[in-house]
Amino acid sequence: MGVPPDNPHERHEPASMDLTILLPFRVFMEKTRVNRIVVETTAGSQGLLPRRLDCVAALVRGILVFETRADSELYVAVDEGILVKAGSQVTVSARNAVAGANLEVLHETVSREFQELDEQARSVRQVMARLESGFIRRFMEIQHE
Repeated sequence: MGVPPDNPHERHEPASMDLTILLPFRVFMEKTRVNRIVVETTAGSQGLLPRRLDCVAALVRGILVFETRADSELYVAVDEGILVKAGSQVTVSARNAVAGANLEVLHETVSREFQELDEQARSVRQVMARLESGFIRRFMEIQHE
């Protein structure tokens, strides 16, 4: 008899998604059987379900909420990043992330950790500005010699 021809109308869509959250130097989290995901994007809050069309979204600093078959809602605070949905695979790439089961505790943790990162970034910018001005000053001295 043989195998029946592949009929696109008979294909079954995935009933769940696989979520991977990547940070610059490591895999932060991998979850399977995710039923839904809600993220904060530059266009506002966006929800993802398994049958949603593939997409790419720019993420802003906010809370990513997802639900698995085994757990109720889980929360991950993400710094700016990008989300890519391709089939049942959802990949989030962010600068920083913090997970938590309780929104209040997560909010406190995020405020503390992201504030430290902002202060470090500010310090780096100040050091770079001093280096640049020193470089320009030395360059001007060399030109006038």
